[in-house]
Amino acid sequence: MRDVAYLKLLAREYPTVKAACSEIINLTAIRGLPKGTEYFFSDLHGEHEAFIHLLRSSSGIIREKIKETFGYVISEEEEEELANLIYYPNKVLNQMALAGRNTEDWRRITIYRLLQICKVVSSKYTRSKVRKKLPPDFAYIVDEMLHVDYNADNKKIYYSEIVRSIIDIDIADEFICALCELIQNLTIDSLHIIGDIFDRGPRADLIMNELMNFHDVDIQWGNHDISWMGAATGNLACICNVLRIAISYNGFDVLEDGYGINLRPLSMFAANVYRDDPCQRFAPHILDQNIYDAVDPGLAAKMHKAIAIIQFKVEGQIIKRHPDYEMDHRRLLEQVNFEKGTVTVDEKEYPMLDMKLPTVNPKDPLALTQEEEELLHTLKMSFRHSVLLHRHIKFIYSNGAMYKSYNHNLLYHGCIPMKKDGSFDAIHFRGHSYSGKSLMDLINKMVQSAYSLPESHPDKEKARDFMWYLWCGAKSPLFGKDKMTTFEHYFIEDKSTHKETMNPYYQLSVKEEYCDKILKEFGLPTKGAHIINGHVPVKLKDGETPVKAGGKLFIIDGGLSKAYQSKTGIAGYTLIYNSNHLALAEHVPFCPGEKNTPKVTIVEKMKSRVMVGDTDLGKELEERIRDLKELVSAYREGVLKEKV
Repeated sequence: MRDVAYLKLLAREYPTVKAACSEIINLTAIRGLPKGTEYFFSDLHGEHEAFIHLLRSSSGIIREKIKETFGYVISEEEEEELANLIYYPNKVLNQMALAGRNTEDWRRITIYRLLQICKVVSSKYTRSKVRKKLPPDFAYIVDEMLHVDYNADNKKIYYSEIVRSIIDIDIADEFICALCELIQNLTIDSLHIIGDIFDRGPRADLIMNELMNFHDVDIQWGNHDISWMGAATGNLACICNVLRIAISYNGFDVLEDGYGINLRPLSMFAANVYRDDPCQRFAPHILDQNIYDAVDPGLAAKMHKAIAIIQFKVEGQIIKRHPDYEMDHRRLLEQVNFEKGTVTVDEKEYPMLDMKLPTVNPKDPLALTQEEEELLHTLKMSFRHSVLLHRHIKFIYSNGAMYKSYNHNLLYHGCIPMKKDGSFDAIHFRGHSYSGKSLMDLINKMVQSAYSLPESHPDKEKARDFMWYLWCGAKSPLFGKDKMTTFEHYFIEDKSTHKETMNPYYQLSVKEEYCDKILKEFGLPTKGAHIINGHVPVKLKDGETPVKAGGKLFIIDGGLSKAYQSKTGIAGYTLIYNSNHLALAEHVPFCPGEKNTPKVTIVEKMKSRVMVGDTDLGKELEERIRDLKELVSAYREGVLKEKV
């Protein structure tokens, strides 16, 4: 028998034999249900409109459910209208009211159709689980209506009276909205984000709001996420990097309107220091127009250059503090010959495209000016005091990790660093060597320490600096390249210097034997298991495929970000794992008001339907059942007393 102290704790929740037995029956029944549908997204990159649409539409699956449910009973136009109502109920109801179409008949028919869809998407769940997802204000009504027997005449009358009452007392719109939200919640059982929520796109903050309202989500950190997490810890290089990327993509709304970061000190500094410099090489990419914080492109270019130069300085200082990073060759400001106007990279000299560097002291290139130090202090305080930013970052910490092993799927954003011979590459830390799974576990601890340790702790600065290394270090699993060539892109014309060599992982992992090696490292079977990656956009237009290594590796970054769509030819993927199959939804570039329906392709059929009992949740339930059976025995043997 288990520890009696543990059983006493369990007895608080189940104080009688009857209560424990009831829960055993309930959990056993749940294990016999089909598993819930899991959705995998990667590399959202601030594209809030596209992602929210995919989330609300379940990547086109809701539209499929409508077609399956009503077949040819309703027209394609009505299917589209019903789908849009489910995705955006408030917006569509307003449009219907303005058009004079929100009639009593339309409401009655719409409620009926929504209830039919609810029945379809809730069929794989227990009634108690569905109840937990029901909108509180309408829980009783919806529960009753989902279980109406339409073959019984008295029940038909009962149903009709409920609908008539809803319409008569003028709560039909609220009821319709509640049904639409319920359908969305039931269609996706759990949500996995394989990294890179932030950067490039306009409003990562709105994506975070959506994720925080979702019922079951986990996040595998990406390199862009870690940069924002590092900025929240107060890492100056990460703060500069976050600002540089946001400004370079005209992302002033997410900084100022989203997170309340005060950019006025930076704009004043840049306007003064670079007043006679057009900063042409720092002109921002304008993929999206700012709504709240429009900034003149000329000033934005000056701000971009100002923060980039400061970033190169503070990055160089970090590298100096950490010879163990083996990045001395990346202190490129120190390699600039100010008399000749050249820079030496990897022992070769190149002309500098821009030598207007008024804040760089040739004798001490990494030294910050007094004005730069004051500016950095102000910016750091702005990041540290942003309430919404820290609410979002804490959510990423509490719901995230470097990797997740779940239902025979191994999820991580970038790579497991490898050498050319296929062995795992290692990082040496405090006299120990870490590679493969042990490296990922070490990074988990370091990332947590960077945020949670008090400022006075001796390990705080080392952990905080390590956040920047994870952004661009050669052995970082989140970066996966030999170097970050940001400096070269700005200052050197020779494009050969812009090349970033991918870690050998990316050539090796497309082979089954190396996928098997990784799966074994993380304790997963080599048959029936998958690795799910993001980070590297799949160029579908060039003939690349997201499914590799004989179906063991899925790379699902297909370019949700507008910045990548010209290269990929599509707008990303959703991987969908239900009880019958794995499917890929291939996204089209998002256009408001258009159909935006992804192409869904089944890529692997399960040999038999996957039930809850076959999943990790099923194992947890099985353990719980064993505990409850021991509790029942303890009651019956008199070890514990029932509370009756």
